[in-house]
Amino acid sequence: MIDTHSHPYLPEFENGGTEAVGRAVAAGVSMIIMPNVDASSVEPMMRLHNACPDHTVMALGLHPTEVGNDWEEVVAEMEGRLREGGFVAVGEVGMDLYWDASRREEQMAAFERQLRLAEELRLPVIIHCREALAETLEVISRVNPSVPLVFHSFTGSPSDVDRIREICDPMFGINGVVTFKNAKELRESLPVIGMERVLLETDAPYLAPVPHRGKRNESAFIVHTLKTVADTLGMAPSEVERATDNNARSVFGL
Repeated sequence: MIDTHSHPYLPEFENGGTEAVGRAVAAGVSMIIMPNVDASSVEPMMRLHNACPDHTVMALGLHPTEVGNDWEEVVAEMEGRLREGGFVAVGEVGMDLYWDASRREEQMAAFERQLRLAEELRLPVIIHCREALAETLEVISRVNPSVPLVFHSFTGSPSDVDRIREICDPMFGINGVVTFKNAKELRESLPVIGMERVLLETDAPYLAPVPHRGKRNESAFIVHTLKTVADTLGMAPSEVERATDNNARSVFGL
């Protein structure tokens, strides 16, 4: 299994995340894609990758909730790192108006700049979108990127899938939310998305799946998400694993 979105380098994990990576590998996870969050998370992420190079790869970008007054300088620094190479994607970037809508214009500007950079560098983009689908799609329409896009932590309805597909044809990252009892709409979206557009992820340490809901999440728990996706689509878990792994390898060049 490939976990296409996890943050095992964060302080929630002991020993810099090496033990969490080890548990993931023992559970059958062959690769973990690690996006950073802000400027301060880059070095811990790189340390973990250097410690576990066979089972981790990195993405780089400025998370929308971290867009502050200095966002242009922070993005410029990240741009320099991206140009040096060593990253499989730009991300996670995008829009989040759930916590604070006051920086709507700055978030849109930061997202657009990073989308254009990804297009220039021919890197896929991992998109964070929360309570901001209209704004996210507006920026994507403006840039019209030709690189692969991933709607990370997708929790929307079939109509949301249709709305997104009017603008672009992305991949959809499905995580532990799909196991929640109240995620009926998301499960209904899976047949609409289609197996050829599904990626599995955990977003660890957040959004732990049932039966670990409410606890610290980790990449090893992706097995529960895989099983729920398989059950929802009437497929064998091995079929879902094979399909989503192939999708991840194609999108991220693994």
